[in-house]
Amino acid sequence: MAQNHLLIIDALNLIRRVHAVQLNQSNDPVAQISATRETIKQAVRKLLAITAPTHVVAVFDAEQTGWRHEIYPDYKANRKPMPESLQQALNLIQDDLWDLNVDSLLTEQDEADDLIATLAIKMSAQQQQVTIISTDKGYCQLLNPYIQIRDYFNKRWLDQNFINDKFGVQPQQLVDYWALTGISGSHLAGVAGIGPKTATQLLTQHTTLDAIYASEELKPKLREKLDTHKEMAYITQQLAQLKIDIPLGFNLKDLRYQP
Repeated sequence: MAQNHLLIIDALNLIRRVHAVQLNQSNDPVAQISATRETIKQAVRKLLAITAPTHVVAVFDAEQTGWRHEIYPDYKANRKPMPESLQQALNLIQDDLWDLNVDSLLTEQDEADDLIATLAIKMSAQQQQVTIISTDKGYCQLLNPYIQIRDYFNKRWLDQNFINDKFGVQPQQLVDYWALTGISGSHLAGVAGIGPKTATQLLTQHTTLDAIYASEELKPKLREKLDTHKEMAYITQQLAQLKIDIPLGFNLKDLRYQP
């Protein structure tokens, strides 16, 4: 089987960061949007040239809240809303992407990260290559020999070495790591009083969150923290876990890139 290569762009992750830079360059919303559009086109052209994909898609979030908010209404409560001028320009940016032969995937019910995770896992299950473009470390839980993640802005790969240096655990342990430490950017607390160092030590010794809670060898103060915040730990775990079974409603051939 000839190997395909799917390039997945986490669209709003790219767009919001590009736009944030433009806010410091001009006070004129029209100029900000114009510069944002041009910078995004340049970035996507560069990504297409470097990765040489056979297939490509830009994935956009749903406008309304999804299943994570239903479980935990404060999910991402601390995140700034998208500027109105940028919100109104998204259709134009999608047109710009279309002009570059990059289709946009939008959904009314799911978050972009679940759609991206589903696409990536489906491809990798067929031993096909996937490159995800995002600064979101949440995708690192997907890492396997066929999935790679590129942080475009910091010009680095979010790979096994990055995870070892940053978290000190394996990719499959990241969700349990965040269940302990919390995820500040998503307003998920995890277990209050447990920081990165303790989380890494616990997962090195016990491997999983369930095994940590089942252990009878924990120090009393640590046990108290874990028991007090057990509900939040498991809520954080549930929300940090990317879904990989989202119905897609299209075939890979629909995403074929024609330079």
